[in-house]
Amino acid sequence: MSSYQGVIVSDPWLQSQFTQVELRTLKSKFISVRTQHGRVTRDDLPPVFAGMKAFSEMFSEDEIKTFLGESNSDMGEEIDFEAFLRLYLDLQGRAVEKSGGLRSSFLKATTTTFHHAINESEKASYVAHINNYLAEDKFLKDFLPIDPATDALFDLAKDGVLLCKLINVAVPGTIDERAINTKKVLNPWERNENHTLCLNSAKAIGCTVVNIGTQDLVEARIQLLADLNLKKTPQLVELVDDSQEVEELLSLAPEKVLLKWMNFHLKKAGYQKQVTNFSTDLKDGEAYAHLLNALAPEHSTHSTLDAKDPTERANKVLEMAEKLDCKRYLTPKDIVEGSPNLNLAFVAQIFHHRNGLTDSKTTTFAEMMTDDAETSREERCFRFWMNSLGATTYVNNVFEDVRNGYVMLEIVDKIFPGTVNWKQANKPPIKMPFKQVENCNQVIQIGRNLNFSLVNVAGNDIVAGNKKLIIAFLWQLMRFSMLQLLKNLRTHSQGKEITDADILNWANNKVKKAGRTSQMESFKDKSLSSGIFFLELLSAVEPRVVNWGLVTKGETDEDKKLNATYIISVARKLGCSIFLLPEDVIEVNQKMMLTLTASIMYWSLQQQEAASEDGEISDEIFVEGRENETRLSGETSDLTLDSESSKTEE
Repeated sequence: MSSYQGVIVSDPWLQSQFTQVELRTLKSKFISVRTQHGRVTRDDLPPVFAGMKAFSEMFSEDEIKTFLGESNSDMGEEIDFEAFLRLYLDLQGRAVEKSGGLRSSFLKATTTTFHHAINESEKASYVAHINNYLAEDKFLKDFLPIDPATDALFDLAKDGVLLCKLINVAVPGTIDERAINTKKVLNPWERNENHTLCLNSAKAIGCTVVNIGTQDLVEARIQLLADLNLKKTPQLVELVDDSQEVEELLSLAPEKVLLKWMNFHLKKAGYQKQVTNFSTDLKDGEAYAHLLNALAPEHSTHSTLDAKDPTERANKVLEMAEKLDCKRYLTPKDIVEGSPNLNLAFVAQIFHHRNGLTDSKTTTFAEMMTDDAETSREERCFRFWMNSLGATTYVNNVFEDVRNGYVMLEIVDKIFPGTVNWKQANKPPIKMPFKQVENCNQVIQIGRNLNFSLVNVAGNDIVAGNKKLIIAFLWQLMRFSMLQLLKNLRTHSQGKEITDADILNWANNKVKKAGRTSQMESFKDKSLSSGIFFLELLSAVEPRVVNWGLVTKGETDEDKKLNATYIISVARKLGCSIFLLPEDVIEVNQKMMLTLTASIMYWSLQQQEAASEDGEISDEIFVEGRENETRLSGETSDLTLDSESSKTEE
């Protein structure tokens, strides 16, 4: 067992709202009040909260006292630590609202899910989805089917197993199920590990997990929309007429692609109206009737359109959809009332079962999609990383969405607040190309100010969609962000700049001190493909997290893949936010090996930082072996490109 014991709270959702550093800080303040007064009441908290940097500039002590009294008039009632945390979150939400939605560094997330109203129709739909897809699961079958009329769904979700399983339903293979804690009775730490694994895996498949709660995680949204892109369904190219429209289609959100697909068929069917949303435009059921008649002429009937009552028409629509094997996850009432989430799910189901598209244009499209496997994986990695930062603009396709420069400015501002001159930024939609260049020029200038390697690179290169340069810039941005996070752990870095060599040496020393023999020469060391080094590193930072009975020798391709999938899930379970794929480990992708090692290092040092507050001794980042630094610096410089060299490879 590790000597480090984190702060555990019984409610997994509440636990997930804080880092361990934050929990230890808040626990220290709670204990301080209890030591001083013998117990903790609401009456004790106004000066405590008013003294916190997160609130000191937002509220006066009297305002905080008023807020605390709104939910309970008995200010003298004793509260426990969890109640203290909930009051903190409530006040945090008020601070975010007062600031217009802006968050300080310590205000990690707003708290809207804490007061989230549960839609019973949506809950019933989620339950039907779970009962259908997980009925044969070896672990969950004893708990299924779930009764939608009860809170059994949320009771089952508490251990995190259901949520992890749903991630794999959405994108098979995302989580190595060997890493899930599946005992019948889990302790709070094991439950929190499952929730951490789920949240980090959700981010890794493109979910936005800010303000997330149990009811949000059980949505089948990712699964339903997974094929709504040109790579998975190249037949979608039939929706557009030329290459410029193909580029626009590449950048559309899946929901927008679904609407475009629906209107494409409705127009062919002679339907005059344009469907612009999944709510009011679908309430009367007419669009559904025309769509299904066009897609499934063998089941076509005039009785659906002839129905005068919207509820009757909606019922006939659902009956017709069932003939296409669409599961009945919504009711006629949901259609008539315009439930946006359930209508979105229903249209997506129709698309999956009968999209009505042909292969007539796919050959031409295939010639346009020339990305190699590594470029595609890296685009995916950076896309999910960018979306995990919580920027306003959601990135659907990196190479298309960054070309106007605005989303790049948003990402830079998230990582380095205050570096973007928003007065000089041009907000989308941007019609004039020179306005896009202005945005991209500012991005490049910020990169130069941060000492990025940008030889002969200009904003025009981003506007032109130069893939190698875009990847190179984003890699430097991600790497710089990681190094700054490590540098900010001053207990270990002493405020000095962190280098790739420091990360390499820390990892090798950590494994060596744990009594293991594996070492890596560099982040492109081919021996890393076996996965053994990273499993030994994970075990070194948290001995109980690796089950060595599940580890292979990593000698065959199959064994390497088993180890690689296990490494990624174990790291996410520990708390690492990583976006790589098993192939990146097997092929020893240099960028991904560095990010994986740095993520493990950051998690480990965060825990030690918290432990050092209690007087425990922690490791230093700077260790012997910086002779590797020159060589490593040369390696990582190979990961950046100048404009001329990249253009010759385009």
